[in-house]
Amino acid sequence: MSDVAADRPAERRSAFRLPIPFRLAARDLRGGVQGFIVFLGCLALGVAAIAGVGSLSRGLTEGLQREGRAILGGDAAFALIHREATPAERALLETKGRIATVATMRSMGRAASGDSTLIELKAVDGAWPMVGRATTEPAAPLPDLLAEKDGAFGAAVDPALLARLDVKVGDRIEIGSSRFDIRATLTQEPDKLSDGIGFGPRVLVSEPALKASGLLQPGSLVRWSYRVAMPGEPSDDAVRALLADVEREAKGSGFEARSRLNAAPQLQRNVDRFTQFLTIVGLAALVVGGVGVANAISAFVDRKRNTIAILKSVGASGRTVFLVHLIEVAALGALGVAIGLILGAAIPFAAAYALKGLLPLPLAPSIFPRELALAAAYGGLTALAFAFWPLGRAHDVPVAALFRDAIAPDRRFPRLGYMIATGLAAAALAALAVFAAYDRRIATAFVVATIGAFIALRLISWGIMAVAARLPRPKRVELKLALANVHRPGALTPSVVMSLGLGLVLLVALTLIDSSIRRQLSNELPQKAPAFFFLDIPSTERDRFGEVVKAKAPEADFNSTPMLRGSIVSLKGEPSEDAAVDPESRWALRGDRGVTFSATAPEGSTVISGEWWPADYAGPPLVSFDRRLAEGLRLKVGDEIGVNVLGRTITAKVANLREIHWETMGINFFMVFSPNAFAGAPYMTLATVGFPKGAGDAKELGLLRELTRDFPTMTAIRVKDALTAIEAIVGNLALAIRAASGVTLVASILVLAGALAAGHRRRVYEAVVLKTLGATRGRLLAAFAAEYALLGLVTAVFGLVVGSLAAWAVATEIMRIDFWFDPVGAGGAALVALVLTIVLGLVGTWRILGETPARHLRNL
Repeated sequence: MSDVAADRPAERRSAFRLPIPFRLAARDLRGGVQGFIVFLGCLALGVAAIAGVGSLSRGLTEGLQREGRAILGGDAAFALIHREATPAERALLETKGRIATVATMRSMGRAASGDSTLIELKAVDGAWPMVGRATTEPAAPLPDLLAEKDGAFGAAVDPALLARLDVKVGDRIEIGSSRFDIRATLTQEPDKLSDGIGFGPRVLVSEPALKASGLLQPGSLVRWSYRVAMPGEPSDDAVRALLADVEREAKGSGFEARSRLNAAPQLQRNVDRFTQFLTIVGLAALVVGGVGVANAISAFVDRKRNTIAILKSVGASGRTVFLVHLIEVAALGALGVAIGLILGAAIPFAAAYALKGLLPLPLAPSIFPRELALAAAYGGLTALAFAFWPLGRAHDVPVAALFRDAIAPDRRFPRLGYMIATGLAAAALAALAVFAAYDRRIATAFVVATIGAFIALRLISWGIMAVAARLPRPKRVELKLALANVHRPGALTPSVVMSLGLGLVLLVALTLIDSSIRRQLSNELPQKAPAFFFLDIPSTERDRFGEVVKAKAPEADFNSTPMLRGSIVSLKGEPSEDAAVDPESRWALRGDRGVTFSATAPEGSTVISGEWWPADYAGPPLVSFDRRLAEGLRLKVGDEIGVNVLGRTITAKVANLREIHWETMGINFFMVFSPNAFAGAPYMTLATVGFPKGAGDAKELGLLRELTRDFPTMTAIRVKDALTAIEAIVGNLALAIRAASGVTLVASILVLAGALAAGHRRRVYEAVVLKTLGATRGRLLAAFAAEYALLGLVTAVFGLVVGSLAAWAVATEIMRIDFWFDPVGAGGAALVALVLTIVLGLVGTWRILGETPARHLRNL
């Protein structure tokens, strides 16, 4: 009985024993992660980038939703261009809740010194703000700050205005035909994000002050927004019902409606687009890291040759050997993914701490399981896609061949099943990248480009090896040895070219795109663009305005055209929101667009389809459309569109399509109507003033001072200032993009280091044999340096050429700007690749050269 009882625990233990492959893998993993540092680093880096970007974007999205009511200034907002709501429209909105009226427009602020600057004017009524709190310095009740006192209204201004006009709190400025006392600086504006990006400092005034300023002329570019705060705490469904009720009851009013659920749609779209770009960069780092995964696993299998031989000699099947090592790789992959997820999950919290008080963005950091799961899926599929192939090669290799592989590597492909598994994992990774993307077309292009890059890099490496094998042998032993190392069996050529190639292509492309944008902003646009754009010139003042310009600056070019604002409400008889259009062109259906009318085709455009109307045309309204936009909106000559202008919907037939040459920087519009379409309608004039031979700041600012004094209600935009502001924004974006692309470069460095480490064992034996035959350390070092220099040079040239072609395609086909090759930036990136290859190669080689032959010869 005692023997039986003693056997029971052993039986119980045996009942819970893991299968043999799991036990062997667990025992092998007890030795630690030595040799898998690059493997873990590549996976963790890519997963952290994707998880961090996704979590940060989700934090911003949830912050926008959480603060949507404060950002919008109510539960819903209904906006009109050019005009105020009618009494009936306002009465309808008042039945839904409390109302606050906000009017925004651009104007000019003028100091007593005569200096002027573009401002973002915001006029509010006594109910604003209904949600949140506006704070000023010094603190005071807003009605008191904005009230009329001693013949002047009050204003609270952005501190930037004080610096631009060299004024201080207590000074007086002019806006339109009215004087305003600066009574405070505006330190917090609760609904600032909902107004979008401004080109000038904010000036907050009262609604009566705006109406007394003379700025509200028929056709003035002013946006009236009516914020509605529903009683109680309305649900999301109640808010949606409010929008539906107003749309139904005020049909044809031209209201642009928003709710707290999409309080800042433009900001949200920008966040989504930037998130997609950064996710693609992170995915690029992960794919580059996948090469490191494959190299690390190849080196792992190489180190385990004796173990594999022993397992097979005692009866282990190829399937068992594969499963043992797949389990080890899966466990280590899970560790790398976990490290990446921890780092990625921390990024929103770090960003919230670092950017606190710097950016007015409602970031809500948290742990987001969906985004972390997506990053984990990317990491897991990448590990599998790059692991099946090197692990599968050991399945059918006999014991003797495994030992011989140290001299003659097996070039056979793995079994068909492993190749299929590799293809399925890669296809799943590509499908995930496409279907999880904000813009699937861009994601598809990335997938196709990545596949093309892999194929091209593999062909390049094969080509290098083939050419090296056929070149005449140099007389110098070092060069002869270097050339032989490039094409010999088991050469590092494919690994090194693949390791650096992808990262270098991305780095060169981003560098050249950034250079092209900066050159366009700093060199080409200032030469082509006019010095000023003048808005809100009443049609009755257009001739006098032109006369004043010619009198003050006879050498200047003056051009003008009528301008109104309108929103597309129907396409081919179908409501615009229901129309099937190209996603890239849907922006034209959001909000209002500038429109004009003309008897002749505008300069800088060519009619390519249809015909222009006669100068005395008096039939039904016609419209000329930009060809690219018409294609995106699925419009052709003869189709009808409905455009709401000044609260009236005009239905016009597309008479022709134009190719617009925007690079001429002339006045042009996507939509140009026949003059009879707006007969009798009030409109403003848009004018440009340019100096063909150039003009200094003194000349331009002097003209601006004279014109703002003579025409106080018009708005001037100095192109130089606008380009400076845009260049600053582009510079910040470029910095973020470079930082993100740096992740890919770091991954490339890790992969390169892993590729060189993977060949360490083979290099040791080579060095031992050569030293035994009399080679000196100096000669071996020179030979290895020449080999790495050759591989680095070819990879650098490839990255330079392909990255330049990619940048050219993006610049000319997507951004529609001139491509400029920056030899310093692109050459610097290529030089970095060359130096990294040589330095990392020699660092590993130096240790190899220190090996003594005796210790290794005993094991041969």
